[in-house]
Amino acid sequence: MKNNLVTAFQSNWVSLLVSIVIIGFLYFLARKKVSFGSRVFIALGLGLVAGIFLNQLHFDFKSVSTIGSIYVNLIKMLVMPLVLILVINSIASLSSMGQLRKLGLKTIGWFLLTTGIAALIGLLVALAFDPGNGIAQAVPKDFKVREIPTFSQVILDLVPSNPISDMANGKVVPVLIFALFVGVAIVQVGSKKPESVAPVKAFVTSATQVVHQVVKYVIRLTPYGVYALIAAMAARYGLDTLAPLAKIIVTSYVALIIHFVLIFGGLVLLVAKVNPIKFFKKAYPTIAVAFTTRSSYATLPVNLEVITKRLRVSPRIASFVAPLGATMNFNGCGGVWPAVVAIFVAKVYNLQLSASEYVLLILVAVISSIGVAGVPGPAAISTTVVLTALGLPIEGMGLVLGVEALIDMGRTAVNATGTTVTALLVAESEGEFDRAAFDRDEEDDLELATA
Repeated sequence: MKNNLVTAFQSNWVSLLVSIVIIGFLYFLARKKVSFGSRVFIALGLGLVAGIFLNQLHFDFKSVSTIGSIYVNLIKMLVMPLVLILVINSIASLSSMGQLRKLGLKTIGWFLLTTGIAALIGLLVALAFDPGNGIAQAVPKDFKVREIPTFSQVILDLVPSNPISDMANGKVVPVLIFALFVGVAIVQVGSKKPESVAPVKAFVTSATQVVHQVVKYVIRLTPYGVYALIAAMAARYGLDTLAPLAKIIVTSYVALIIHFVLIFGGLVLLVAKVNPIKFFKKAYPTIAVAFTTRSSYATLPVNLEVITKRLRVSPRIASFVAPLGATMNFNGCGGVWPAVVAIFVAKVYNLQLSASEYVLLILVAVISSIGVAGVPGPAAISTTVVLTALGLPIEGMGLVLGVEALIDMGRTAVNATGTTVTALLVAESEGEFDRAAFDRDEEDDLELATA
């Protein structure tokens, strides 16, 4: 009988040895107090090189993938406690229901506006690059069309029926709504009988501090997790996969970068009156984790720490905006991507879209970004909704499956950064952005320089 451990080592010893060396080097940099952002960037580069090396020489990369999965699981471990505790704590700190309404309108308003702009940018860039030109109309045999949830099903999925079961099944939106109910109840009861809710508020405040400490432990592993995730991605796909659909990859990333730099940078500069370069530098850990994990939920713990400890936004605003953004802010997945795919599919099947259909595309992209909140695979669902609304063959989505995961890295980075930008904008308008501390480059309490 074969020993599984011995078998695994025999097939993975090269990738394991490479990982040990790189992780050791990253640990050495941490001990030398190299900045957190620099270590994440170095890990990203080393992971890319290592992954291409493993792919080109056809070495097994399961050990690298396992390391990345461990990191992602640790991050996901934090999501439910963070959503439940921080949303309750954020709302409980409000003095009235009027404040809650104002925060909600500002936050959701920015989410929808930026998603609409993202869809417009995706549309214009796709028209300019014409990514479907010359692509064969072959649809993969294993392609399965994602079922579009009915409106009633979407509503039912958002309403919590058993908060404990929802947390166990990873349903973030119902947990968030449950937390909203609890937070609102604390505010209303506290306005009449402050003494009756004092023990609950004290518990929530204490629990928030404990959860933040656990977050710090996991965040310290980010450089190692980033290395493993990007190495596994590069080893799986290599360079050969990119060639046939290079044009749609370039089109997507050009649109994402334009939105990232011009729209996010413009909002930060013109609305928040903050240096965009300094902002992106401070937000880099969020960008890197979102890019490698491809999950807004998995990025949530890191984003919360970045928003409060690096951008110097008040915990009250961060705790409200960040969980909401992870569930409904899809600038990349619900804005740019459906627009690019729609133009791509129309070209592949030689179908003409009118100016009115372009307008419909943008409107449907914005509306569908709300409707898919909490639905697994929001990019696939949003894209399916847009293609259906425009009367385009949804089978065309099968043509981009080979590179969808690679583009998803950029999409998720844009999603998460959009939430970070919104948190800054809302905090600045509410007077809860510590501009002086931001300008002093303070990063206390995050302990990013430690191993």
